[in-house]
Amino acid sequence: MRLSILSLPLFSLLVPLVFSPPAWCQGEASVRWRIGKPITTYWGGPGYPNGAALDDAAAGRLAEAGWNLVWCHEHELDVAQRHGLRAHLYHPVLMRLDVLDNPQAKAELDALIGRVKDHPALYSYHLTDEPDAGKFPRLGRIVAYLREKDPGTLAYINLLPTYASNAQLGTEGDKVTAYQKHLDRYVDTVKPDLISYDHYQFTRSGDAGGYFLNLELIRRKSLAADVPFLNIVQSSSWVPGEAASPHSPRVPGPDELRFLVNTSLAYGAQGISYYIYSHRTHEGGMVDQDGNTTALHDEASVANPAFVAIAGELQPLSSLGAWHCGMRPDGAEMLRKDAPFRLEPPLPEKEMKPGERARGVVLGFFGAKGASPEAASHVMVVNLDYREDISVTLAGPGAMEVFDATAGTWSGAGGKNVRLDLGKGGGKLLRVK
Repeated sequence: MRLSILSLPLFSLLVPLVFSPPAWCQGEASVRWRIGKPITTYWGGPGYPNGAALDDAAAGRLAEAGWNLVWCHEHELDVAQRHGLRAHLYHPVLMRLDVLDNPQAKAELDALIGRVKDHPALYSYHLTDEPDAGKFPRLGRIVAYLREKDPGTLAYINLLPTYASNAQLGTEGDKVTAYQKHLDRYVDTVKPDLISYDHYQFTRSGDAGGYFLNLELIRRKSLAADVPFLNIVQSSSWVPGEAASPHSPRVPGPDELRFLVNTSLAYGAQGISYYIYSHRTHEGGMVDQDGNTTALHDEASVANPAFVAIAGELQPLSSLGAWHCGMRPDGAEMLRKDAPFRLEPPLPEKEMKPGERARGVVLGFFGAKGASPEAASHVMVVNLDYREDISVTLAGPGAMEVFDATAGTWSGAGGKNVRLDLGKGGGKLLRVK
């Protein structure tokens, strides 16, 4: 995340990823936190610290546009409940690393848990954003304590991206090594129920590399930890135009937002969050400074329910890998010629240049737990070009059906070879009939 709670920003494996409870919490299905409906949420905006209030008008607009997890303070829990929304609770005591060692703070924490833990809207406690590895031991104690006191509520922490420095990560090595160590320490020490991270690649001079590398590293770690993951994606610029440089973040357009949502699905994400919904110092977002919704809001109002519908179809399955056709982004696995789902004719492979936008297609394979990629039953097909439409033919191992994310229904797609017209950044879910 860029925007902190109390201040503005600092700045393939062939194995299954299954969205089931962590192994160490199975057997307590009646009380343990479960992701339930796939998550659509945001940073900034209604209910966020020092931001707009979560009142009935704001909550109604959020619900209508397909967000299902909202920021809130304790006194706003009832508002979230009235609109069928899940609540991500902010309270200063939850963010104190010394909370368990300070008797007064611990008493305040216990009192808070006692007041809110049985509230129907409560879904998650907000602990911190982008901690370094040195904070993991204390965070692990707090997560364990919250799990003991309120096992049905998520203790939420958001992690740094791959482009964070070694000093920020609190680990050493090259980019991949340092980040893998960071993830390993986090999972081993904190034992989270959900892995959340952010990665913002859209700059004024082009697209920074590493987006797909980060997705793949998170996918692998989610697999190893047996927990779902959430991707926080860019929907704003936090560097005003007059202060911007070529490497400053740009405000993405609706097609770029669609690209972010669909690629997250192809890699198996069960949650999507947008940075930001709104903030007075940021450009872009879902609502402008006058309170009017933006083109990004219009796109999100379509993308949110589609994300929930598609991720819901994939939730009982395992991610068996994500393979690219066409350009080869950093960290991407290219599709094998004998893959069960493939493009006919295949796209010619091409290396990406620094700053170049991705083009081609990514195929996310899904299937039964423990299945090999060769036994994949579902595939998420995404057009990586957010500036041009594309038409491709998908060849599968049998007659296929396509999922209508709006209606929530499957229908015949026309046999083993299916012609797909994919809009800019668009995606479609198919399965073997």
